[in-house]
Amino acid sequence: MYLSRYRDPATGAARVGLETADGQFHELACTDLPELLQQDAVAMSKIVSAPGVVVASPVVWLPPVAGRTEVWAAGVTYLRSREARVEESRVADVYSLVYEADRPELFFKSVAWRVHTDGDPIGIREDSTLNVPEPEVAVVVNAGGEIIGYTICNDVSSRSIEGANPLYLPQAKVYAGACALHRRIRLAEGFVAGELAISCAVVRGTVTVWSGTSNTHRMRRSFSDLVSWAFRGDVYPDGMVLSTGTGIVPDMGFTLQAGDTVTIEVTGIGSLSNVVRVGTAALR
Repeated sequence: MYLSRYRDPATGAARVGLETADGQFHELACTDLPELLQQDAVAMSKIVSAPGVVVASPVVWLPPVAGRTEVWAAGVTYLRSREARVEESRVADVYSLVYEADRPELFFKSVAWRVHTDGDPIGIREDSTLNVPEPEVAVVVNAGGEIIGYTICNDVSSRSIEGANPLYLPQAKVYAGACALHRRIRLAEGFVAGELAISCAVVRGTVTVWSGTSNTHRMRRSFSDLVSWAFRGDVYPDGMVLSTGTGIVPDMGFTLQAGDTVTIEVTGIGSLSNVVRVGTAALR
């Protein structure tokens, strides 16, 4: 089953609903997703197990974050990611060390209002010469630190900026259109996430100019370990989304261009597709 945020066709208000196994989409007895993420897993399960009326279609889908829900991300969780960071960076040892360390690299990615979803544009910076998609599985976590579901994140990144100096990481990761999440959250109950196939393709015009695949079983760190570190010394009153790193990175000869379409697919979750815009043109 899947959770999605949508705009109520009758009132225009943001709501959260449940897509059941038969493909029907039902409203839930809560106002929006942050209210649901404030609950523990038991209380949330009771809400989800009692779906309301079927929502009339079509509806406007919204990003799966709102209010004070934050998006964070993990870096260098796959060997391929370490290799790519070493390849691009002037201080390569930093990335080799963090891959082996007990403490993971975690960084803030986006506030809720910046997040884009299916069909929205994603952005590349005008002052970056090397820009790439980063296809990732993201865990959706309630306020108590329990993983309640999974979605897809495109952690769009400026490799030339991060590679120049690791202290430039916020500029390489946080800007207009740099974070897209699939609208659907696959509920964790009954879903095995240990070996999820991930694929990404970039289409320019009618030609696929780059593609790659990976699998979550190649991660050095577990989802639960990353979440435990995120909750050390911090709180998330409306829950959080933690993108868990990428094992798919283009070589140094590839960069995104305006008009490219990036599509990320993850087994059992779905497909996230976005068109590339340059600079603040990526703002919805």
